[in-house]
Amino acid sequence: MKDSGSHSDEELILLIQQDDNIAFEALYERYWKKLYYQAARKTDSLEDAQEIVQNIFTSIWLRRQQLHIESNVSSYLAVAVKYKVFKYLAQRYKREAFQQDNDWVDFDNSTEDWLQFEELRARLEQVVSTLPEKCQLIFKLSREQGLTYKQIADELDISVKTVETQLSRALKKYALVFSVF
Repeated sequence: MKDSGSHSDEELILLIQQDDNIAFEALYERYWKKLYYQAARKTDSLEDAQEIVQNIFTSIWLRRQQLHIESNVSSYLAVAVKYKVFKYLAQRYKREAFQQDNDWVDFDNSTEDWLQFEELRARLEQVVSTLPEKCQLIFKLSREQGLTYKQIADELDISVKTVETQLSRALKKYALVFSVF
């Protein structure tokens, strides 16, 4: 076949059914741009539109010997693009819906956070309970009630330096235990 550009669509299909690569290339050149624009308008993605058109022509070549087109080739290809775009949009919708579901699951992990917090709080209480009594009291006044060193010293009638020393001891023990995490 020398000049496939002068053949009708139906003649090209007949030649393609006989494994004619040149006829296939001619059909591709005749329609790819029109199909590409049609797919790109519907998908809003040039890459996806290109993939859709490539899949259509790949399918035609792979099924070339069983290919029977009842309508004209232009209509057949237009319907093929509509079908592939519809399938693509359905898959994209499912992916987006799945992603939103996963985002929601990732977002709502308050129960897990609460359980971790409770475990951490219980560990902290366990560590604090191993401290000497006065050290425990100073630690609780500082960390649980938010008192300053001066306020703790005044309340317990001890020096600020003693408060600093006791808190330093408590925090060192705390840091040792929690550095394992």
